[in-house]
Amino acid sequence: MRRSIAAGNWKMNGLRENFNDILLIDAASENVNCDVILCVPDTLIREMSEKTKNIFSGGQNCHIEASGAFTGDISAEMIKDAGASHVIVGHSERRVNYNENNNLIKSKAQTALNEGLKAIICIGETLKERDTGITLDIIKKQLLDSLPQEITGETIIIAYEPVWAIGTGLTPTIEQITEVHDFIRAELENNYGKKIGHSVNILYGGSMNAKNAHEISAIENVDGGLVGGASLKAESFIPIINALNLN
Repeated sequence: MRRSIAAGNWKMNGLRENFNDILLIDAASENVNCDVILCVPDTLIREMSEKTKNIFSGGQNCHIEASGAFTGDISAEMIKDAGASHVIVGHSERRVNYNENNNLIKSKAQTALNEGLKAIICIGETLKERDTGITLDIIKKQLLDSLPQEITGETIIIAYEPVWAIGTGLTPTIEQITEVHDFIRAELENNYGKKIGHSVNILYGGSMNAKNAHEISAIENVDGGLVGGASLKAESFIPIINALNLN
């Protein structure tokens, strides 16, 4: 049975002075019936991995190479060495702002797996793509083109993030979320086999908050959330953890 996941993406936010929020989230995560992951800036990974007991630490991106002349980048090996267990690849902000394509994301995911990191692979449509009725076509292509050749529920997590809902306060309807998550599950099972396809966690990643977390996570193929701004503060992320803990 898949275990619910509350994953926080801090993006380019968080200083050491904010570390108390991490400690509060860690304390609240003891004995909950879900896994809690915080993907923090690289500068906080080491301290977080050393000072927390109940949550997983993660990075937000990695390079496809282990080392080399890539100024400003960080490798999966470095993230793992800092103490992380997870890494996000293919977030919509990386796809849009840095022109990352499916092939590059696939390579990043494979590199993460090779280093023993669990890859959180993000996919999702823009508002224009949804309005033109090609959401499922986009989701299928991103999913199948971004996944490593061999996957299991122990090596990857899928995060569906409708791009038009990120940071806008807009949230798809329950029916829209259900349609896409059911489609992703079916594609995983059709392409990787029912056992593997059923084992992979699929997170929802578009403006999840304390008010909608329980309803969204109650959907059959929603296994938790990838949360952005609401994960930055303990007071807003802990209620989401508690909501996911109920499912």
